[in-house]
Amino acid sequence: MDRQTIDGSGPARIAAEAFQTLHLPSHLTLAGLIAIVAARRRRRIEIEATTILNGTSVCGLWLSTDTREIILHAVTDSVLHKQQFVLHELGHMILRHDELGISSAYAGSLFPNLDGEMVSRALARSSFVDDLEVAAETLADLLADAIRESTMEPRSFEQVFG
Repeated sequence: MDRQTIDGSGPARIAAEAFQTLHLPSHLTLAGLIAIVAARRRRRIEIEATTILNGTSVCGLWLSTDTREIILHAVTDSVLHKQQFVLHELGHMILRHDELGISSAYAGSLFPNLDGEMVSRALARSSFVDDLEVAAETLADLLADAIRESTMEPRSFEQVFG
């Protein structure tokens, strides 16, 4: 699969368009963004560090249920790494990547002890890994820039004193 999706839009364009639809406030924090995404998803978002992901190629994992969104991320001492892990998973939520993928019946047959719908949502990302991951990471970068830009001090004398 090349860098184009079925409808002809590349992951970077999809991420940019999704970012624009958020209509984010000029002052944005990670907590504020989480609240915005939770409201859009109509579910609370829980975030937890887990050592299970440490030492693997997966830094974060998003699980969606009927009542909550769960973001698990690798344990890190870096605030910026943690933020990027969370922003990446929020990117998947904003892009509605849980609506893509395999049927819950098939997923349930693969993992009979788990809810098929939840497994289907989690596995959906692995079937289109490249484009979905690029779009989620690009959106995460845009969100990180928005957070960083909204917390920076004015950059020049003119901006402070007119």
